[in-house]
Amino acid sequence: MNTVLIAGATGLIGEAALTHFAKADNWKVIALSRRKPEPVCDPANFRHITVDLCDLSSCRSACAELGAVTHIIYAAVAEQAGLVSGWHDTEQMQLNLSMLQNLLEPLRATAANLQHVSLLQGAKAYGAHAGQIPPVPARESAPRVQHDNFYWLQEDYLKTIAEEAGFTWTILRPQVVVGSTSGAAMNPMLAFAAYAEIRRAENKPFSFPGGALQLAETVDAELIAEALEWAATATAAREQTFNITNGDVCAWRELWPALAAAFNIEVGPDEPMSLAAYLVERQDIWEHLAQKNDLRISNLKNFLGESHHYADILLRANSTALQHPMLLSTIKLRQAGFTACRDSEAVLTRLIAEMKTRRFIP
Repeated sequence: MNTVLIAGATGLIGEAALTHFAKADNWKVIALSRRKPEPVCDPANFRHITVDLCDLSSCRSACAELGAVTHIIYAAVAEQAGLVSGWHDTEQMQLNLSMLQNLLEPLRATAANLQHVSLLQGAKAYGAHAGQIPPVPARESAPRVQHDNFYWLQEDYLKTIAEEAGFTWTILRPQVVVGSTSGAAMNPMLAFAAYAEIRRAENKPFSFPGGALQLAETVDAELIAEALEWAATATAAREQTFNITNGDVCAWRELWPALAAAFNIEVGPDEPMSLAAYLVERQDIWEHLAQKNDLRISNLKNFLGESHHYADILLRANSTALQHPMLLSTIKLRQAGFTACRDSEAVLTRLIAEMKTRRFIP
């Protein structure tokens, strides 16, 4: 039986991976994170170890217990408040490299049967946030877009240590990831949920807060989890990088009526705004909602993480024209053997129901 170690198990992708592997056959599961995860699965099906990846001594202590690990899913990431400034901060880049090193260096000495490591990147690999104009669609086969990014630091290190230690690796590059995980750095569903409930409390409609229609892609965190299980053992996934999306193209403006229906709130006239600023100013409304409806998280910041800032990036409230789209080709992944897909509108509707079931929203 394989033993998978999921680093960053309380994050958006980490929680989905933990939930998936804990329900899968033939896997023992170890969750690694600073706080205890609360996935939608039987807690008896995984073991949790508290560790701070920024602390090498903490990692060394944890790795002493991890000799049985055969596979690693590295889903941990450090982000700065507001997100964007951190994407250009060299110290932040070095921190993310150090976190990966702090885990793999001591683990390579204890996990003698380590076979595979899966690493997460993202669409920022194609440099749009650094002023590059990516092709449509962006493909993994293109030369590396040269810009400062911790992805490259981690990737180069992973390839080097994998060759030295004799394990294989896979890198997944998801587009906008969505899930029902609270407190995530970049889960737009959290911002949309808080916005819907606060607007309802204010007797206001669910007006679209973004700008002009923009083409987009999303990916269900559960789909990524499925791909991570495939990558762990598939020969075609070894030493490969894959884009991953749900498989369709969408636009937040066009999805808005479906979101409103799932939240059971009326759509109103467009109202371009900074969603981050709007929500932060209404923490007291959220606290009242949380108390009245016995929600699990009464602190709005703890619920949102940095996702309200991410929602602003996606919605582009100040945009009045269609901008150059950031679209990913997923042909390589399909041809390699992972062909699962999702309908994005159906995924978002399901996630809203999940957030209600988990008592994150009324």
